[in-house]
Amino acid sequence: MRALTYHGSNDVRVDNMPDPVIQEADDIILKVTATAICGSDLHLYRGKIPETKDGDIFGHEFMGIVEEVGSGVTAVAKGDRVVIPFVIACGNCFFCSMNLQAACETTNTGRGAILNKKQIPPGAALFGFSHLYGGIPGGQAEYVRVPKANVGPFKIPEGMDDEKVLFLSDILPTGYQAALNAGIVPGSSVVIHGAGPVGLMAAACARLLGAQQIFMVDHHQYRLDFALRNYGVIPINFDDIDDPASAIIEQTPGYRGVDAAIDAVGFEAKGSTLETALTALKMEGSSGAALRQCIAAVRRGGTISVPGVYAGFIHGFLFGDVFEKGLSFKTGQTHVQSYLPTLIEHILKGDLHPEVIISHRLSLESAADGYRIFDKKEDACRKVILRP
Repeated sequence: MRALTYHGSNDVRVDNMPDPVIQEADDIILKVTATAICGSDLHLYRGKIPETKDGDIFGHEFMGIVEEVGSGVTAVAKGDRVVIPFVIACGNCFFCSMNLQAACETTNTGRGAILNKKQIPPGAALFGFSHLYGGIPGGQAEYVRVPKANVGPFKIPEGMDDEKVLFLSDILPTGYQAALNAGIVPGSSVVIHGAGPVGLMAAACARLLGAQQIFMVDHHQYRLDFALRNYGVIPINFDDIDDPASAIIEQTPGYRGVDAAIDAVGFEAKGSTLETALTALKMEGSSGAALRQCIAAVRRGGTISVPGVYAGFIHGFLFGDVFEKGLSFKTGQTHVQSYLPTLIEHILKGDLHPEVIISHRLSLESAADGYRIFDKKEDACRKVILRP
């Protein structure tokens, strides 16, 4: 089969790879009909995620048609059209029983990314996201093996185009969980840092949940313009406004700040010269620039929701400010399986239109071009989907 593979920092290629085969009784083989490049894939592409190895197949946003089923699969059958959550969960462990699928303690053979790990088992395996998370081949390929197929694959209603449902694999439930974690209710105010795909889905879901005032911070004006048109955000370009938090606070009653902040940027946030140097020297793992802005902009008693990926030490976290303001943090990978029934209903009713963020449609053979375009923000790129 053909698949997108890693060959070092900023070097991905579409290669001939062995076809996947059934390995466990509850596996399926999926013929991929659509897949996408995620912002998290760019961390891999740039060589920022440890234990990413030459020949690894990327891709954790994908869907397709069931081609083959293992002897223990009962939830889906050959020919079913399904979307696949990026989190691989067993459905039976302590955490899965609490609908915390991203914390599944049975599927990941890697060590996970916690530095001070102690004896704690790693969280769930993820498709196409380094050997820290199990080294499971991803879905930017013609075919993919899907483990735990009685728990993950989600059947798509007849007549729904791939583009309307593809993002149920990751960015739509990630944006939805981010908005829920932020405590968005009718009348809420929120700032979203990052106008990439997750930030845009968070804005859509914040509107769905009734947010009245949505600020969005980024430095790519075309993304901010898109968010203004589609989600009615108040755009703030940090290339033009040195201190977004201050500008936001000035637009809130009593200068209290917003009710919540969503950090959809993560560890590659554009930080200070010092942070850039410390990161290059491996003296810290993440820039704290976006988090500091979130802490500054939120009112006392507010909430900070972090769907953006972080790892390692963070310079200037300002935990004293968190304490003094009485802030709450909610973070982590997305419990995708828990949200799919609700989100598919919102799509069917026309409440959510995740496909509008697609800007580039390419063949799988052009995947390397797609990575470059997305990474460099060429041609007003918002989201790239690939068709095998």
